[in-house]
Amino acid sequence: MRRAFLILSLLVLVSLFFGCVQQKTEKVDEKIKVTDLAGRTVEVPKKVERVVAIGPGALRILVYLQVTDKVVGVENAEKAWETYTRPYRLANPQLANLSTIGVGGPDDPKPNVEEIIKLKPDVIFAVVSAQYADNLQEKTGIPVVVLNYGVLGNFRTTELFESIKLAGKILNKEERAKEIVSYIERVVIDLNERTKGIEKPKVYVGALGFKGQHGFTSTQCRFPPFEVNNVYSENIACKFNTTILTPFMIDREFILKEQPDVIFLDLGNLFLVKKDYEKDKAFYQSLKAFREERVYGIYSFNFYNTNVEQALVNSYWIGKVLMPEKFKDVNIREKANEIYKFFVGKELYDEIASKYGELGKINVSSW
Repeated sequence: MRRAFLILSLLVLVSLFFGCVQQKTEKVDEKIKVTDLAGRTVEVPKKVERVVAIGPGALRILVYLQVTDKVVGVENAEKAWETYTRPYRLANPQLANLSTIGVGGPDDPKPNVEEIIKLKPDVIFAVVSAQYADNLQEKTGIPVVVLNYGVLGNFRTTELFESIKLAGKILNKEERAKEIVSYIERVVIDLNERTKGIEKPKVYVGALGFKGQHGFTSTQCRFPPFEVNNVYSENIACKFNTTILTPFMIDREFILKEQPDVIFLDLGNLFLVKKDYEKDKAFYQSLKAFREERVYGIYSFNFYNTNVEQALVNSYWIGKVLMPEKFKDVNIREKANEIYKFFVGKELYDEIASKYGELGKINVSSW
């Protein structure tokens, strides 16, 4: 009887042990299904500890969500390219020390499949097409979640907001995701309230970057910092072309004809404008804004997709230039640092200004 009791007790203990192991395994293997921005249904682990990001802007969203500690590898582009045009990288130099998971780039990021498998990420976040994501997922055996920014340069698209929320859900950062979306929405409301119903000068923005660096005639009709400041109707680029949502090249003669009162130039591409100025001084000196020295710098924000924080800094700066009375309470250095701190965790205005100059009037008379 005693022996039978011992055997029974042992069997119960063994059963309990394996039951616990099974429950633990089931918990570790627990997954959730999500629908990504390409409309794909993807099964991801409920608890995500290791991630990589591929394609234009994927890593930036992870920085915004404050999960850089989970990133185990980055693209070579994130290491090799200029960081001052990408505050998320400028604020996180340690990311350059991680393993290289591919080339990177806007069209084909060329991920290194072998290295990604070796790093064992739980999820791959990617700004790529659905087909590209399917192929990568098949090759790696790792779930690939597609994110999307929507139209380049626009910092308040549905796609961007949904991408932030989706990544936040997967990474257990849903509250942070809500904070980011809410912050952007509050800024847009603030700018709109300050600037609605006010007469504005005729404006032009030039030297905008898109898939590379461009000179003076690179512009945009639906320029988001103009739109949120209610200057859309005064943007001369919209008289030239209203159908193209992203940056495009405008005719020089059209700019001369329209004669904008105020010109904004991307400081990241200012060297190209200066080179062009040397070749054709007559053109620039024929522009009223150049003669009256009403030319102002803005910071690049279309670099490896939309740098939201930089676009918001530009928006406040443009409002302050065009409607100073409505922005007299805004110190642009302080406002910029507030925005940088919220999105990427560091006050970066002085660092960026040391590279491109402070936001202010461009001294074109010295050219």
